[in-house]
Amino acid sequence: MATLKERLFTVLQDPRVAKLMRDPNVQKVAIKAFRFRGRIEGAVDQRVQRIAGMLNLATQRDLRALQRRIRHLERELREADERLTDAEDAREAPARS
Repeated sequence: MATLKERLFTVLQDPRVAKLMRDPNVQKVAIKAFRFRGRIEGAVDQRVQRIAGMLNLATQRDLRALQRRIRHLERELREADERLTDAEDAREAPARS
């Protein structure tokens, strides 16, 4: 894969390619190609989500949501623990004096 990237980089440095890429028609085609790729990826992603749901499988999206939820709950637990510790310290402070 690295050689493909190297070859692409070499091709992009060619003055003929640079001149071609400045052509508005070529730019329009390139933009359309990227948009088309995005639409295809979106459609495939939707299908994968639908199939995973039908098969009751977790997807990366599901796992990311679960990880976010776990981080949120861990943060709430830390905050609750800190409040409990502060309350215990406040209760013990008058007893020490």
